[in-house]
Amino acid sequence: MAVEPIIGTEVEYGIAVQRDPEFNPVTASGIVVNSYHGGRARIRWSYDDETPGRDARGFTVSTYPVDETDSGLVNAVLTNGARLYVDHAHPEYSTPECVDPLEATLHDKAGEWVMREAAEASRSMFEDGAGIVLHKNNSDGKGNSYGAHENYLVSRGVPFGQIVSHMTAFFVSRQILTGTGKIGAENGRQEASYQITQRADFFEEEIGLETTLKRPIINTRDEPHADSSRYRRLHVINADASRSEVQTLVKLGAASILLMAIEDEQVNDAIRLEDPVAAMQLVSRDLTGKVGLTCTDGQRRSAIDLQWHYFAIAEDYVAGNTLAPAYKRVIAEWRDLLEDFEKGWQYVRDRLDWAAKLALIEGYRRRDGLDWSDGKLSAVGLQFHDVDPAKGLYDRLMAAGAMRRLFEPQEIERAMHTPPEGTRAWFRGESLRRYPDAVVSANWDSLVFDTGESTLVRLPMIEPRRGSRNLVEDLFDQSPDAATLLELIGASDE
Repeated sequence: MAVEPIIGTEVEYGIAVQRDPEFNPVTASGIVVNSYHGGRARIRWSYDDETPGRDARGFTVSTYPVDETDSGLVNAVLTNGARLYVDHAHPEYSTPECVDPLEATLHDKAGEWVMREAAEASRSMFEDGAGIVLHKNNSDGKGNSYGAHENYLVSRGVPFGQIVSHMTAFFVSRQILTGTGKIGAENGRQEASYQITQRADFFEEEIGLETTLKRPIINTRDEPHADSSRYRRLHVINADASRSEVQTLVKLGAASILLMAIEDEQVNDAIRLEDPVAAMQLVSRDLTGKVGLTCTDGQRRSAIDLQWHYFAIAEDYVAGNTLAPAYKRVIAEWRDLLEDFEKGWQYVRDRLDWAAKLALIEGYRRRDGLDWSDGKLSAVGLQFHDVDPAKGLYDRLMAAGAMRRLFEPQEIERAMHTPPEGTRAWFRGESLRRYPDAVVSANWDSLVFDTGESTLVRLPMIEPRRGSRNLVEDLFDQSPDAATLLELIGASDE
């Protein structure tokens, strides 16, 4: 049986400075990162062994850049195992490694709360009530798009070609469940009054290595941040940054189940779309999910038909295997969304961001007689994503009970400061909490310690499931300092 994937998300947040249309986004992003006062360490991010140019198709692009401009001033590793940093012109939150989709959804939501605290804390840097505004979205409406990436650590034994064959049509059709909604079109694409996703207009290739230009539906970056002989990391860039907890759970969970089913050879003949890129944009503009997409076998299948197809595979797989309880919850939520969406988008407005946003916009249109081109509607659409709970329309819907929640506030608060217990994120987070002055730098698969000796000590952590609480907590409890911890780890490894 396939090993359940390790899961994480990386979200770049839209950023603006009130009353300053000429603001520098890089500077503003640095202010956000430095303003967060939660459990953190300002340490360097180590780029040793990072290989963003390695392609899953079997070659390496040697000129692919590695951004080593980072200093501790624009990078924070948090005591919950996450990373908060400046990625080009955006503040980005990368969750710690999680063992199942429910845990990953919780930590994705904790990232929103970290960002809103950082934005609030940054207000002291500005005068006259101005400040930084952060949006968990993917488009500024001016032709610029920024990412919301998913990561699934899967077996190296799964041929990448099988992932491409089976996951492409899944990713294209899942937009009906993963979009966060957008007024209009961008990137020179066909006009639309309203579409399901913010990202579809920016995809130009079916397969490729890029993430910012010629964006592909299937990204081929082969950088596992783990033992590359055992694992590959499927780096997914084709969905929106969701705020709905149910939506995020289904987004992460459905993909995880299908990847396990593919590894266990439980997915039969692949469904291939004739033109996946065109289909991305068509699905995004189809608010019914019922428009047919031409497949290479001559059949036309709608997005909702395709999702039912993949759902059946996933349901059988979960029923036939012993998996974490979160996966049964994914199946239940996925089924309910498909059944309700078949009745109309209004029936999923309490769980899907794009439908909730559309309901708000339609309310304004009816009340004020507004045309789709009216700037007031674009403002409403953007305000949906504001992470400030006093202003964000998503948060107002949550407060009114109009959006389904999976977590209580205290659970999210705890995840802001406490790492997942089942992965190496626990070791990373605890090292920073207990020995903040001894950790010099970090990356996903190692920590570098200064124990006071003449040389620094790099501790590799290439196995994501090692470093979990049950494996190392006793070692921490026996270690008053980092030097003792490293000595005990060396003894236990022997």
